[in-house]
Amino acid sequence: MADKGVLITSTHGASASETALPKLTPGPYRKRLGLISIVACFGGLLFGYDTGVINGALRPMAAEIGLDAFTEGVVTSSLVFAAAFGALFGGRISDAIGRRRTIIILAVLFFVGTVIVVASPNFALLVVGRIMLGLAVGGASTVVPVYLAELAPFEIRGSITGRNEVAIVTGQLSAFVINAILGNTLSHIDGVWRIMFAVCAIPAICLFFGMLRMPESPRWLVEKGRHADALAVLKTVRSEERAIAELGEVEQVAEEEQKESKVGLAAVLTNKWLIRILLIGIGVSMMQQLTGINSIMYYGQVVLIESGFEASAALIANIAPGVVAVIGGFIALYMMDRVDRRKTFAIGLTLTTTCHLLIGASSLLLPVGNPARPFVILILVVAFVASMQTFLNVAVWVYLAEIFPLHMRGLGIGVSVFFGWMTNGFLALYFPSLIAGMGISGVFFLFAGIGALALIFTITQVPETRGVTLEKLEVGVTTGAIHVLGKSR
Repeated sequence: MADKGVLITSTHGASASETALPKLTPGPYRKRLGLISIVACFGGLLFGYDTGVINGALRPMAAEIGLDAFTEGVVTSSLVFAAAFGALFGGRISDAIGRRRTIIILAVLFFVGTVIVVASPNFALLVVGRIMLGLAVGGASTVVPVYLAELAPFEIRGSITGRNEVAIVTGQLSAFVINAILGNTLSHIDGVWRIMFAVCAIPAICLFFGMLRMPESPRWLVEKGRHADALAVLKTVRSEERAIAELGEVEQVAEEEQKESKVGLAAVLTNKWLIRILLIGIGVSMMQQLTGINSIMYYGQVVLIESGFEASAALIANIAPGVVAVIGGFIALYMMDRVDRRKTFAIGLTLTTTCHLLIGASSLLLPVGNPARPFVILILVVAFVASMQTFLNVAVWVYLAEIFPLHMRGLGIGVSVFFGWMTNGFLALYFPSLIAGMGISGVFFLFAGIGALALIFTITQVPETRGVTLEKLEVGVTTGAIHVLGKSR
């Protein structure tokens, strides 16, 4: 079995793959790294709140604005489709101007989009605001994980990067709780949904001012030739000995990239291994969405009403998936640096596919009107969300942030997440129609079939990344050695 910390020697040179970094030691830099992750994760919190708030705001919004079934789908999916383009361009922009500066711009976009949604008098302006929020959500979904991955030591990269996904589900839970409180106490107010959206302005302000005091990614600084700045940043989040050694490793890989002269898309198209890893990234991102997790996060109230709950009870019951998502996220953080990514994916897909089959079967066996039906389906939906969050969501975002080489990291995660968001968007647009046409059972049996295919893809195609520095991963990905290593583990 190949050693987890050493990749097969490649054309980039032996020293890039054999150099042992000084061990990670306790120190004040750990607190600094923790503060950076908290501030950056406001981007994840905004991601979660903006995608989750529609779950409870849609019904009062539709009543006030006068939305029908189609325009409800447009309002919901407009954010998601815009997020696809935000992800695609956010990664490229962060490659050009820096991770930190891009996140600051995204904070402004979050705030402006929120103001437009809250003040919108009609459908058209509402969609404009949702599109702006979508661009910000998509940008945050790519840039924040990369920023955290590039700042974190490889030994704890999984748990540091995974904090962003915990922030996402915390944002979604916050949206569900706030929706339930406002929806059940202020339902007599026509503009209650505007209050639900207005809350989003608070974390946007925190993200903006917080990132003004945060450092730039040291790996991005090296790529831009700012080596002294990179070392200064590394010394704030590592011991001095470790910072100097790590900078040397980053510099060596960056030097090899410069010798090859091709970066970004040009490098990808001329290297079959980079094309392969990009396709794997796209596949991982799409498989996450094809579980249907965000259909539950956007339309959880609709599913619960369909299963037999009253509207007000469904709004409260909808908090349960949000709670287990947060709990699952913390469990996932614990596992990230202890369990291989590929094994985590396989366990997650097995569990979620089983939950899909059970939800579909329960919907068939328990007819509408059966008093047990809504509670059985609720329990199974909660189990599905718990499985998804514990084994898939956190792991997927960590994986996408670490698998791509530095010169194409923004491009790679941007393209991968673009396809994920587009998949998410089509599900968001057509999920109500699928429920209406196929019923709960048909929809979840469909998800189960897709889950089985995703499990085969994971086992046969996805290479392992845990316990390896970003620079060593880069060597393996560029030369194809990572696929040999993955099969031997």
